[in-house]
Amino acid sequence: MRIAIPHSLDRDEARRRLREKAAQAAAKADGMATVSTTFTDDDHMVMTVSAMGYTLDCGVELAEKELVVEVDIPASLGFAKRMIEGVIREKSGKLLT
Repeated sequence: MRIAIPHSLDRDEARRRLREKAAQAAAKADGMATVSTTFTDDDHMVMTVSAMGYTLDCGVELAEKELVVEVDIPASLGFAKRMIEGVIREKSGKLLT
């Protein structure tokens, strides 16, 4: 699943916010999930989210005008695809605020 979240920040400010907020992601999961993040370069991050016995690996790309999140949803979670997309949109959007 590919989710694009628009932003209007300049590239340097978006990078700064993404790094700052990614470092806080685990704390913001409030014990509901385990979150780890790794930056592969200035504009790409790998995020792993584990909750309720599932682990989702997400690729996050900071593009010029959008934050793009790529995630493979296992077939066993197909019933929750819309809910997962909503959570990704909400939480990923907050990475740049």
